[in-house]
Order: sequence, then structure tokens, then C-alpha cells
Amino acid sequence: MEDFRRSYLRLCKEGGIDTQESVLAQLQDTRTVTGSCRLDLRGQSITVDTCSVLGRVLQNDAVFTEILLSDCMLSEEGGRGNSQKENKKFHIALTKKVRLLVLEWNALGMWEEGFAVFCEGLASNTSLSQLDLRNNQINHQGAAELCLALKRTSTLQELDLRWNNIGLLGGRSILEAMQQNRALIKLEMAGNNIPSDTLRAIEQSMNHNADRQSTLRESRSRTQVLSKEIQLLKDEKSRQFLSMMETIDRQKDEMGRSSRNSSIRLGQLQEVLSEQKSSVNSLTAKLQMTEAALALSEQKAHDLGELLTRVKMEKAELRDRQSREIKKEQEVFTDFKLCCCIFESKDLAGKEQVKVAEVSRVRVELQEQIGHLQAERTAQGGLKEKIAALEREMKVLSTAHREALLDKESEISSLLERLRIREGEIQRIREDEAQRASFLQNAILTYVQGSPLAHFSPKK
Repeated sequence: MEDFRRSYLRLCKEGGIDTQESVLAQLQDTRTVTGSCRLDLRGQSITVDTCSVLGRVLQNDAVFTEILLSDCMLSEEGGRGNSQKENKKFHIALTKKVRLLVLEWNALGMWEEGFAVFCEGLASNTSLSQLDLRNNQINHQGAAELCLALKRTSTLQELDLRWNNIGLLGGRSILEAMQQNRALIKLEMAGNNIPSDTLRAIEQSMNHNADRQSTLRESRSRTQVLSKEIQLLKDEKSRQFLSMMETIDRQKDEMGRSSRNSSIRLGQLQEVLSEQKSSVNSLTAKLQMTEAALALSEQKAHDLGELLTRVKMEKAELRDRQSREIKKEQEVFTDFKLCCCIFESKDLAGKEQVKVAEVSRVRVELQEQIGHLQAERTAQGGLKEKIAALEREMKVLSTAHREALLDKESEISSLLERLRIREGEIQRIREDEAQRASFLQNAILTYVQGSPLAHFSPKK
């Protein structure tokens, strides 16, 4: 309010206009009323200059919603000088923000062009809901201008035209305008020389508009209730959706962590599996080497067996030959004894020397054969010891080979079992991850398909 008063004083000073004390006093009285939104200038004779300044101030004012200008002699002052331009500005400014405008006892109808400008402002107004034009000498021509505004306005609900001079033609113009107007629900027409049938028709139009407005208000009320319910539902669904999204995000994070842990665990299992495969490959290589060594040992044992067989055969042949030689030596010794006896009985002296030499030679041969036989016996004993050592070595190798094979087979079976268990764990982890992803996707689809927001979304 104080800002309005200051703006009024400033514009008067800038324009060199004398301020009206009555207007200032009224503004001062209005300022003392806390929270007042009414500009009451009733009975004040407002000059053209004051009217111009008030119009300029009201253009930027957001306080006053009710303006009372009853009996302010607007038409009389507006008919002087450049009044048309100033009153045009004044009326347009007045109709921009106010809801109630009282202009009774101003004889606006006497000034046709100014009233036409006022009607143009009324037609373009989007806030005025109550207008009082009583006792303004409005004739049928002014009523025609007013009807043009009534056809275009959509906010004016109450209009007071009592005690004017509208007449039959003006009444018909208003009745025609009411066929297009859907907002006006109260129209006072007393004291205008309008026929009763026209007044009844106008009243009937008012009733239609009132019913329409009532229906519209009820519809708006229901719409507001539905809108609130829809908004509440949307808010609730939004909260549920946000909660769902938070849950999904948490589940995604958990799945991500689980997936990372599973990946780490899977990597570790794969590393263990690789190590176990390497161990299996190493054991397989060792087994192959052991099998090769065993085959070599078997071949060696086979060769030793063949060698033992040959040695036994040679030993048997040597025994047979030794037996034959011993028999032959015995026969030779027997013959030698006989010869000695014979030679002793005949020519002992002459042949003794020859026989001695022969005996010596035979003895030497026998000793050589005996030494050869002893050497062969010694060699046979060494061969027997070597064969026994080879047999013992073959037994040891066979036993160690069998034990190594059993150990390797047991280790391979254990590794294969552990490998099977690890593969089963990996498969279970993959199935669990796939099942959780499937459950999450089904939950999201179920939520989206069952959401009531789908009924309010626009069709594409």
C-alpha cells in the first residue's frame, strides 16, 4: 500500500501534476487498514491527470483486487482535453488485475467512444468477475458495445445494469449476447424499460448459465478430487517405483558384488583347476615315464632271463663235458696204470724215462683242465650271484612300480573327484545367478504391467 502511494506521488511529481488531497487522504486511510485490497475512491472528483497517474500506477500494482469509483464524475472530467487517450489507459489498467469494479453514477453511457474503449478492455479482461454499471445512462448503443464484450469475456459472472436506458433494442442485444456467454450467472436489469418477456428470456439464460456453472464447479471439484487422488496415486506409485528402483539398485549392487565374488572365486577355482590339470599332466607324464621304465625293466628282466637260460644251458653242457673229460681221464689213468705195469714187467730201465715224461705231461694237462674247470665254477658262481641280484632287483622294481601305480591312480581319482566337485560348484553358481536375474526381470515386468500409471500415460 505504501508503495502504491509513493508511486502515485512520484509520477505526479515527474509529470508536474498536482496531487489530489482527497485521493491522498483516501490512500492514507486505506494504508492504515492492514491487509486491505480495496481501493475506495467513491464520491471523489477524479481529474483527468489523476486518472492517468492512477492508471499508470495500477498497471504495476498487485495489491488491489477491488476498486470502487462510484460517483467520481469520470465522464465529465474525461470529456475535456485529451481525455479519450487517458481514459482508455485508465480503464484497461483497471481491468487487468481487479476482480470487483464499481462505476455507478458516472454517466459513462454519455460518452460513446470512451465507453466503447471501456468495453474493449472488458472483453480482453481475464480477472474481473463483478462489474457495477448502475445509473450510467447507457442506451441501446452502449448496450450493443457491452454485448460485444459479453460475447468475448469468460470471467465476468455478475453484472449490474439497473437504472440505465437500455430499452427494447438493448434488451434484445443482451439476450442475443447471452446465447454465446457461458460465464454470466447474475444480471440485474431493473429500470431499463425492457419488456418482461425479454427479461424472462434473459433470466432463463442466467439460470442456464448458473446450472452450467454449478455443473462446471461440481465437475471441477470432482476433477480436482480426482486429480488429487491421481496425484496421490502417482506420488505413491512414484515412491513405490523409487523404492523399487532402490531395491533393484541394491540388488544390482549385491548381484554385482556377488558376480565379482563369483568371478574371483571362479578365477580361483579355474586357477586351482589349472594347477590340478598341470598336476594331472605331470603325474601322467611321470606315469608314462614309470611305464617306460617298467617296460625297460621288463625288457631287461627278459634279457636277463634269456641270459640265465643260456648260462644254465652252458653250465649243463660244461657239466656234461666235464663228466666226459673226467671219464676220459679215468680211462687214460687206468690205461696208464696198465701201461706202467706192463712196462715195469718188460723194459723198466729203457722206457721209464719216457713214461715219466708222459706222466708228467698228462699231469700238467690234468692240472690245466682242473684249473679251467675251477675257473668256470667260479664264473658260474658269479653268474648265479648276479642272476640272484637281478631277480631281487626285478622284484624290488616290480613292487615299487605297483605301489607307484596304485598311488598315482589314487591321486588321479582324488583329483578327478575334486575337479568334478569344483565344476558342480561353478555350475550351481551360474544357475543361481541366472535364476536371480530371471526373478528380478520378472518382478520388474510384473510391476510395470500392473502399475495403474499405465492407464494414465498418453497413447503413442
